[in-house]
Amino acid sequence: MLEPYRQVLNSTRIVLASASPRRKEILEKLNLDIEILPSILPEDLSKEEYGTKPHEFAVKTAEVKSESVFERIKAENSKNLLVIGCDTVVSLHETIFGKPTSVENAESVLSKLSGRSHDVYTGVHLILHTDQAVHKTSFFEKTEVEFMDMDSEIIQAYVRTGEPMDKAGGYGIQGLGGTLVKGIKGDYYNVMGFPLHVFCVHLLMLLKNIENS
Repeated sequence: MLEPYRQVLNSTRIVLASASPRRKEILEKLNLDIEILPSILPEDLSKEEYGTKPHEFAVKTAEVKSESVFERIKAENSKNLLVIGCDTVVSLHETIFGKPTSVENAESVLSKLSGRSHDVYTGVHLILHTDQAVHKTSFFEKTEVEFMDMDSEIIQAYVRTGEPMDKAGGYGIQGLGGTLVKGIKGDYYNVMGFPLHVFCVHLLMLLKNIENS
């Protein structure tokens, strides 16, 4: 999808404002040279305030990440710059779940998700800095995930593996957590933490708008 703009992208410094190895892995499927530079600002938005609008929480958090990284590095850049900020959350019954805060919290979250369908939202904020101007766009993707019924033994054993502790909602679909998933409706990569297709769609629109301006 992005091949018509391969030369432009190859001459652009692309910075991912996230330490997630999964997001980097997904983006590298596009044969892009990705630089990792996580935001150092605290992620302190109130999940309770966004309970009915988890997509807005994810997009706002992504915006905070990308804007903070952009402000840190824009002066040192000598060529086009693309900063990618993103945030993934799990939502169930107007409750937003991020990464577990403890083993007990991970077990509690997984117990709530057991036997139910929940939504995974990833918000993305892009900042493209060219010689002419700074261009920005935000968007999100939603994927529905259905979990199996899990007893406490399964939940505790999974949490003991350590895999849930740095994953939104306490599980990783690309790892052992995939054995808990009965099915999904939507983008698999979005559940991993980065909506690859919709990212390409919006980046393509951004590049076309710049080309035609």
